[in-house]
Amino acid sequence: MSIDNMSTDKLNTNKVNTDKNTHFGYKTVAETEKAKKVGEVFHSVASKYDLMNDVMSAGLHRGWKRFAVELSGVRQGDKVLDIAGGSGDLSKLFAKRVGSEGQVILTDINASMLTVGRDRMLNAGLNVPAMQCDAEKLPFPDQHFDCVIVAFGLRNMTHKDLALAEMQRVLKVGGRLLVLEFSKVWQPLSKLYDAYSFKLLPFMGKLLAKDAESYQYLAESIRMHPDQETLKKMMLDAGLSKVDYYNLAAGVVALHKGYKI
Repeated sequence: MSIDNMSTDKLNTNKVNTDKNTHFGYKTVAETEKAKKVGEVFHSVASKYDLMNDVMSAGLHRGWKRFAVELSGVRQGDKVLDIAGGSGDLSKLFAKRVGSEGQVILTDINASMLTVGRDRMLNAGLNVPAMQCDAEKLPFPDQHFDCVIVAFGLRNMTHKDLALAEMQRVLKVGGRLLVLEFSKVWQPLSKLYDAYSFKLLPFMGKLLAKDAESYQYLAESIRMHPDQETLKKMMLDAGLSKVDYYNLAAGVVALHKGYKI
């Protein structure tokens, strides 16, 4: 073996050894691969995302989102950042609340999801800019928004701690961060919830979205997401204060709220 080949092999070995791993559902993948795999999931389900949300939650997700908007304390004239906003449910609600003097920006890392959300805003006659960006590297100045919200998106992020720190950074002093996400269900319901998640959910994904595998991942990603108390601590570690959470649907979903002080 030549010295050149030996050097190349050593470099390749070092690269493998230094790559960090993370979870993609129940699988272990390189951190550099997770964003790509999550992107493939949401490219696949984008066109049926709203339909599947309605079917999976029996329409409850709409009430959860309205509750988040009510709890946000957002008023006319405020600036709101909707992270991983997807099809734009929350952006639409916030746009009506902030009025013509306020601003809502819809963001998502996935182009297919963002296209759905942008089109919905245009069809509703709402002036909501849509921007494709990574929540771990937000392209906004410090202390810019009165409220930042991420709904059902944090669990798909590779470095949740970095994303939370970025959300805290772009908040004004006195601003609020809200995280609406699947969480740890009430223990007596866990077996029933597991049966629903790992049997019925992929079946519905196959039937309605022609994609059982993506919905299998979504079920697994929920189980890998931090529970209520762990996420509360992560938000405190990111620099937020007075963090509290509200369990919805017996803990199937939790809404966390924290302040920048």
